[in-house]
Amino acid sequence: MSEPGTRAGAFRVVGIVNVTPDSFSDGGLYLDPDAAIAHARDLEEEGAAILDIGGESTRPGAEPVGADEERRRVLPVIEGMAGSQAQLCIDTSKASVAAAALHAGATFVNDVTAFRGDPELAGLVASSGADCCLMHMLGEPRTMQQDPRYEEVVSEVKAFLEERMSFAIKEGVAEERIVLDPGIGFGKTLEHNLELLRRLDELVALGRPVMVGTSRKSFLGRITGRDVDRRVAGTIATNVLAYERGARLFRVHDVAPTHDALAVAAATVTTRWTTPTSSTK
Repeated sequence: MSEPGTRAGAFRVVGIVNVTPDSFSDGGLYLDPDAAIAHARDLEEEGAAILDIGGESTRPGAEPVGADEERRRVLPVIEGMAGSQAQLCIDTSKASVAAAALHAGATFVNDVTAFRGDPELAGLVASSGADCCLMHMLGEPRTMQQDPRYEEVVSEVKAFLEERMSFAIKEGVAEERIVLDPGIGFGKTLEHNLELLRRLDELVALGRPVMVGTSRKSFLGRITGRDVDRRVAGTIATNVLAYERGARLFRVHDVAPTHDALAVAAATVTTRWTTPTSSTK
């Protein structure tokens, strides 16, 4: 399977599989394991190279979910996707959930706390040889959108990601296994989100593949006036702009139109930022 950032035009679409009752966009639609598996297969067919499977909502104001319940939700889906050509990613901040998911066939851990939520998770990722995504978040989901403030958002997010990457490497995670995410919408205002997208190349300069997750988010609704299920065009616009600025992984609900837009962008844009080779599968 192609690796993110191995050549100027490479990109990977990350399909979102929310096995939750309360996610902001599709909560409850795929809580049943069979429905989630069918959805994951559809996303793979549409062009998802990675399937991001999560059992705990991280929307603003979301309540935490216990590890037992989170495992109960995600493990049947990961097991049901055995043999998938897409890479299976567990979206969790809990080491016990990640361990069970990796045992079941996942090879990627997406942690919105960037290894701050559970001190054992970094070591687990290191020992398993899994890939990981480290994301910036101000506060935690229940409080992150309560008046977020920065002196200078891009430099602060960059410093955070650099520190978290250093921490992961010290814990034994191979640098080539690390992906970085600026955390669009996670403790950011509309202006913060736009500034991060505008200057995304400064985060790409850290030398690791950058993933963006703008899909259907509320800042797009503020710009366009569209409800959550009508923000596909806005999502595509942000992803194409992010691609031009050097992002190479794109976490979305709507895989097919995003994949097609990025394929056209990749065939058209003269890329100025080439991220180093990564061993992400």
